[in-house]
Amino acid sequence: MATVTKKTSTILIGILALITAMPSIAEISADDVARLGADLTPLGGEKAGNADGTIPAWEGGLTQPPSGYTPGGYYVDPYADDAIKFTINSGNAAEHSDKLTAGHKALLATYPESFKLNVYPTHRSAAAPQHIYDATKQIAASASLTADGNGVENAIVGIPFPIPSQGLEVIWNHTLRWRADFAERRIAQAAPTRGGTYTVVEFSDQFNIQYTREGMTLAELNNIILYFKQEVVAPARLAGGILLVHETLNQKVENRKAWLYNPGQRRVRRAPNVAFDNPGTASDGMRTNDQFDMFNGSPERYDWELVGKKEMYVPYNNYKLQDPSIKHDDILTPLHINQDLPRYELHRVWVVEATLKSDSRHLYKRRTFYFDEDSWQILVVDQYDNRDELWRVSEGFAINHYNVPNLWTTLEVHTDLQAGRYIAIGLTNESEPYNFNADFTNNEFTPAALRRSGKR
Repeated sequence: MATVTKKTSTILIGILALITAMPSIAEISADDVARLGADLTPLGGEKAGNADGTIPAWEGGLTQPPSGYTPGGYYVDPYADDAIKFTINSGNAAEHSDKLTAGHKALLATYPESFKLNVYPTHRSAAAPQHIYDATKQIAASASLTADGNGVENAIVGIPFPIPSQGLEVIWNHTLRWRADFAERRIAQAAPTRGGTYTVVEFSDQFNIQYTREGMTLAELNNIILYFKQEVVAPARLAGGILLVHETLNQKVENRKAWLYNPGQRRVRRAPNVAFDNPGTASDGMRTNDQFDMFNGSPERYDWELVGKKEMYVPYNNYKLQDPSIKHDDILTPLHINQDLPRYELHRVWVVEATLKSDSRHLYKRRTFYFDEDSWQILVVDQYDNRDELWRVSEGFAINHYNVPNLWTTLEVHTDLQAGRYIAIGLTNESEPYNFNADFTNNEFTPAALRRSGKR
């Protein structure tokens, strides 16, 4: 029998500690896989409604446009006839406490005269194409996290972890969720002062999303989840700047790559700081880069704890917020957006707690995420400062773009409780609706193409 020396013992202990610290590989049994599309939705949500009937069963989501919708036009609200069930305000918040996020409780307490949640009947409208459902079932047993959790392996097209066992799996489900093959949009961003004055910044965004494309292979993917290009088109003093991003699947192999075109210098340069807590473009410091799309990029700076699933009042089916009859001035009121306009519904959400690692740096020490069980879209995030005090509350006002179909935000709002301000990004009311019929080639998303498209 071999003698275990002190040195050998130390090495073994170190190896054991390293293995323990590694994210576990997803192991879903054949019986669990068979649940997808049976008692679970094809993406892993609970198909059944809740016991008291306030959350209905999922019956396939919204896959057909309602009457009056014109292809390429703004989205007609399929639930426009719904009446408000009740309104939660500072006076009755305690009665609904168990179904309110910490952020919503804080908003109700901070702005007792003006903040409220109008709660409507719940519609589980989330849907995706059949190829996403098929791929999710196909990869459910093989998908795994990389050893450091900073990437996903053995997964393509579908949701990699439809039956998650840890928080890192859930955040990757959001990152890899279905949106579209291509998308083009012209959106507005505004960060009103406490008094309500604001300047609109307009962006032209282009998405070339590879990971979820039907028939995509890992070889063809070449580790690039998506290509993203964003040009500032207004105001004139900011116009002409362009951001290009290549987002990666396995960031251990290769981190995100980003470039910026500077119209003043007429040159393209690498932009390694387009990540984490660096300020978002023209955001007046009101949102970080990784708050775009509610969360994006590497999860490496946090420990991710899967708290569980809860029934919560969350923003959902917010068609009114993209209605062209509603103008920016109607939405952008002082302190927070006009709460007569958002729609809240009772949904089951996955709750994940992200805590900053001791050897990492970020503006947010802790973040609580709330993920829609039917789409893996993040709907609400509570962000805490380094004193562990609630600082900012993020809301993703999602709709089902039923001509695709997908569930994706039509507006994202990040409210700063300490500054008495907020930033809203994604406004399309005074521009045009999302265009999902765009068609881009990968060659349009290279530094050389960026240089050619740059102008002043």
